[in-house]
This record gives sequence, structure tokens and C-alpha cells, in this order.
Amino acid sequence: MHHQTLDLIWLVPALPALGAVILLLFGKRIGEPISGWIATGLMFASFVTAIVMAAAFRGLPEEAEHRHVVSVFDWFASGGFHVKMGFLADPISITWILFVTGIATLIHLYSIGYMHGDARFSRFFAYLNLFVASMLVLVLGSSFLVTFLGWEGVGLCSYLLISFWFERNSAAVAGKKAFVTTRIGDFGFMLAMFLIFAHLGTLDYGAASEGVKDLASGTATAIALLLFLGAVGKSAQIPLHFWLPDAMEGPTPVSALIHAATMVTAGIFIVARAHPFFEASQVSQDVVMWVGAITALTAATVALVQNDIKRVLAYSTVSQLGYMFLALGVGAYTAAIGLVVAHAFFKAALFLGSGTVIHGTEENQDIRTMGGLRRYLPLTGLGFTIAWLRS
Repeated sequence: MHHQTLDLIWLVPALPALGAVILLLFGKRIGEPISGWIATGLMFASFVTAIVMAAAFRGLPEEAEHRHVVSVFDWFASGGFHVKMGFLADPISITWILFVTGIATLIHLYSIGYMHGDARFSRFFAYLNLFVASMLVLVLGSSFLVTFLGWEGVGLCSYLLISFWFERNSAAVAGKKAFVTTRIGDFGFMLAMFLIFAHLGTLDYGAASEGVKDLASGTATAIALLLFLGAVGKSAQIPLHFWLPDAMEGPTPVSALIHAATMVTAGIFIVARAHPFFEASQVSQDVVMWVGAITALTAATVALVQNDIKRVLAYSTVSQLGYMFLALGVGAYTAAIGLVVAHAFFKAALFLGSGTVIHGTEENQDIRTMGGLRRYLPLTGLGFTIAWLRS
């Protein structure tokens, strides 16, 4: 029974993807606010489906190995190379889909009010749905290639959303900067996949993890470090960190989505998912640890001298991601993923709170001119304080 339920896990990314298709094709005709409610409704349906999947996963019998693979269709075959469009349910992917869909639903709901009156209201929600669908494909993929499909999807959507108000030159430049910088990391991911296939003949996570023990230590190190280059790009670690603070040029709900649930947590995910490659190479674990530690300290220091309310939070995110990589580098996977989940909630709350402050102060983002706002925005003040204490 539980296995049959888990066979429907493909619905989790399919629902927001359906929303994106509907809104891209008919969004102009549907208009505001219905298109926002359609996107939010499908996102909520995806969240409910994720909860059902988590319950089914927990109900698997004790003797089950707690990983369930669903093959939806054969993607392509070339010689001895077969790739299935498959989804993998295991503790990591189930954790990710729960917080990604939950937080994304709340951000969609917030966006209906935040984007009120925008000329491209429907298109914004189409991109938002597509962004979350791509992230869900990324975390549920049963092979490196399916994950890479979602990996590129979130890269595209971040470009479309960061530069959503492209009439402003700063937004257009920030979108291009994010796109090009993360492409550097994607090149590392691609090279890692080439190496994995060349040496193991498969890109499937299960088979690749089994084959790691047969790899030469140098090969395992190269694969791990190339995967980590992809993670450094997506998760904005030093030296590819500079795109994330500039990503603040997008609408505030986009900042919340990028920093909390999508995009930047993809780097943490891939290091955790490919942990056998990192565990086979002490050098790569040391690199992950040191890059994380240096980024955590440097970004937190830079955050201290920022004047823009959103840039302070952006550098805080870079620092928190550094702590996550530090934990992954020393093998503390539970601590790293626990921080991912906690950070997702408090950072989303902080960004959405900052959006309310920006709206309430007539688009002012300079914290030097702010003060005493709790009297005028009591609920925002309460939410901000709770999220700050949680952080």
C-alpha cells in the first residue's frame, strides 16, 4: 500500500509545473488576482501531496531499505547508456520536499498581495511555480542527470525572477551576474557527471554509490571537488558568492524563495546526496570544511557593515550556508540538514518581514533611516523578532 502511494511522488513537482504551463499560456487572460490563487492553490496541493508521501515513506516496513525509486518513463538510451526519468524517495529527498513545498506555498500566498498592481502579475506566478517545480525535480531525481535537469531549471528561473523588473538596469545586471556565476559551478557539475559515467558506466545514485569503492582515490577526489564546484556556485560560497547579495534586485518574495527554499540549498543537497564520493576522499572533505568555515566568518563580517535591509539578510544567508558546508565537511550530516530546515523557515520570515517594512516605508531599504517601526507594523515586528531569535 505504502509503495503504491510513493509511486505517485512525481505529482509533487508535476503540480507546480502544471501551474507554470497554465499561467504561461493563459495567464494574461486569467489576470490578477485569479492567476495568483491558481499558482498558490497548486503549490498547496503539492505540499499536501508531499505530506502524504512523507507519511507513506514512514510507513514502509522495517526491513525495507528506506529508499523507493519510481521510474516514470525512459528519458533516453544511447548504446549502453540508459537514463530513466526517475524519482527517489529517501530521508533526504522527503525532508527537502516537505520544507520546499511548505515555505513556497506561504511565499506564493504573500506574493498575491505584494505583487498587486504589477503589469506582469501572471507571468511572475508562472515563473515562481516553475522555480519550485525545478527545485523539486532537483531533489527528487534518482540520478545525477535528472537532478541536473532541475539544477539548470532553478538557474534559469533565478535569472528570470532576479531580473523580473528588467526596466531597472541594476536588476537586469544582477540577473545576468547570477546566471553567469552559477554557470561556472554548473560546468563543474557536468565534468563530474562525465567522470562518473566514464569510470562507473552509470549516473544512477544507487549504482554510483555502490561503485565508489572501486574508484582510484584521485578519481574520487576529482569527482567530489567538481561536484563541490557546482555547489559553491549554487550556494554562493567564496569565491562565487558575489551574485547572491546582488540578487536582492528581484521582488522580495523572490529573495525569500531563493534564500530559504530553493537555489542556494541545492549545493548543500548535492554534497549530502553524493556523500559516498566525499567520504572516499579526505582531501575533498577538508576543502568543503575550510571553504565553509572561511565563508561563514567572512560573510558574517561583511553583513555587519551593510546599510540595505535585504543585503544584510543576504550576507547572513551566505554565512549560514558556510556553516552548513562546515558541518558537511566534518561528516555531521544531521546537523547540516537540520540547519538547512531551520534556516529555511527563519530566513523566509525575515525576508518577507523586510518586504513589509520596505512597502510600509515607501520603498525605502536603508536601515540607517529606520527606527520605531514596531508601533506602526506590530505584526511584522513580532514576526521579525521570532525569526531573529530562531536565527
